[in-house]
Amino acid sequence: MKPAEILSEVAEQAAACTLCELHHSRKQAVPGEGPADAEIVFIGEGPGFHENEQGRPFVGAAGKFLEELLASIALTREEVFITNVVKCRPPGNRDPQIEELQSCNGYLERQIQAINPRVIVTLGRFSLARFLPNAKISQVHGKAVRVRGRLVIPMYHPAAALHQPSLRSVVEADFAQLPGLMSAADVQETMLPSLPENQNPEQLSLF
Repeated sequence: MKPAEILSEVAEQAAACTLCELHHSRKQAVPGEGPADAEIVFIGEGPGFHENEQGRPFVGAAGKFLEELLASIALTREEVFITNVVKCRPPGNRDPQIEELQSCNGYLERQIQAINPRVIVTLGRFSLARFLPNAKISQVHGKAVRVRGRLVIPMYHPAAALHQPSLRSVVEADFAQLPGLMSAADVQETMLPSLPENQNPEQLSLF
């Protein structure tokens, strides 16, 4: 199957999914959106109220801030793929639970494999934990590391900056580094540290 066909299939299956309890309260699944050949995939945590209503990721206040951040590095949301670790809204915007993360993992993995992006940007701690399970976002945000062959750049979730104004400048600074990190990855491909699945990122020298 072509990448676009795989993404369409994932979207259809997510819309009818009953693998976890989240399907009971969803209005619409939010599989994600963006081009099948996107160079960057942004992975957030889970849909919120507005996302559940519209079936699209990052359309609330955090989404508006994300669009501002993308514009600051000359990108639009139409150029990147945006998704979440869970495809249905957790009730009351609570944290995703382990069984929910596990149920949705196959959908996310198929999306990543289909798109094969140059870089994955994790937004928030649940997205980060999928790739760096032992990492603390306060220590690794804005840094790049290869995880199982893919360049991963952890960042705070845009919503965190809205709830904690002191983080806004941090998030903006991390985004400002993104083009340079991607360029450095191209130049230093063989020099980038590669992180085994269970290794603590604090033990590596991230750039």
